[in-house]
Amino acid sequence: MPAARQGAILSVNAGSSTLKYAFYPVTHGQVGTACAAGVLEGLERGEEAFGRALAHLVAQLDSPAGALRLMAVAHRVVHGGERFRAAARVDDAVLAALSELNPLAPLHQPHNLEGIRRLRAHWPDVPQVACFDTAFHAGMPEQECRFALPEALFRQGIRRYGFHGLSYRHVVDVLDAKRGRATGRGLLAHLGSGASLCAVRDGKSQASTMGFTALDGLMMGTRSGALDPGVLLYLLRRGWDAGRLEHLLYRESGLLGVSGLSADLRVLRESEDPAARRAIDLFAARVVREAGAMAAILGGLDLVAFTGGIGEHDAAMRRDVAERLAYLGIRLDGEKNRSSGDGVRAIHAPDSSVEVWVVPADEGMAAAQEAWELLSSGGRSHPVP
Repeated sequence: MPAARQGAILSVNAGSSTLKYAFYPVTHGQVGTACAAGVLEGLERGEEAFGRALAHLVAQLDSPAGALRLMAVAHRVVHGGERFRAAARVDDAVLAALSELNPLAPLHQPHNLEGIRRLRAHWPDVPQVACFDTAFHAGMPEQECRFALPEALFRQGIRRYGFHGLSYRHVVDVLDAKRGRATGRGLLAHLGSGASLCAVRDGKSQASTMGFTALDGLMMGTRSGALDPGVLLYLLRRGWDAGRLEHLLYRESGLLGVSGLSADLRVLRESEDPAARRAIDLFAARVVREAGAMAAILGGLDLVAFTGGIGEHDAAMRRDVAERLAYLGIRLDGEKNRSSGDGVRAIHAPDSSVEVWVVPADEGMAAAQEAWELLSSGGRSHPVP
């Protein structure tokens, strides 16, 4: 009699041209570390490319190294709106509701949902679970969710949602395991092509720099971050339409817009063009400015955690931010900060009153964990009416 295959959850993050994936084994009711992971590219070329991607995933399930039994597919979905405040098993009604949020996350949501449609069609009997970047922030205090707009607009759902929630959940889980607790006042910094800060107390989100959409807050790779709305009114009066504004704010701004060179901080670090330095300095300044606001909301800091491509790998950015936040009691150990280790590590100096950590991002692990929690508790969650 053949041995039973290892059960696993496939975690998927479908983008406009790539599909990031990882398989997470489930053993004795616990989700383990990824046993296979990768990035499939070229999906913008359509049906044939996605077909090859699916064939690759099927081969991973049957590989000698894996011999996996697919239990569920956990999909990262950027926006859950007000209705979806926890992971949800996908059916036609859920897909329709999530499609209505496409305008709020045009760089991500349509592609996230297309990945669900494709994998759902390929594996119709496998639970497909949507895991939301907004869900981590669903319990934020009301004063951190509201804009200073009329009540009627708030009731229509125009409010702050916050994003990068799967990343932040993973950071909280890791710190809880490493420190023996996730208590206290924490500043979590997801810095990458998308960037945001989150204030947490006892592991729960209290505030986020991102708001109604993933445009708000920090300067990013190609996104503007916080911007005086009067600028948009001015451009509208100059004849710009919504499509042109959207392209400007999502694709032509941020590091790319300021430098005129690249959205990649690594490229800018290597450049001798003064515009590259200007973009890097502005990025750091925005992080420091918003970090001060997060610290004020919490009444001080007990820990800071860096994650995301820049947060994990750019020691100079971590140093610059920490030095400018020294008034909060932050002191880095220079050697630990410069170390090239890839794992979770503490980088604060012995005399620092604030712990500083580097935590590699693993949104896939958080999504797999949420999917398992949903399925093991009965298999379905319901949106808020």
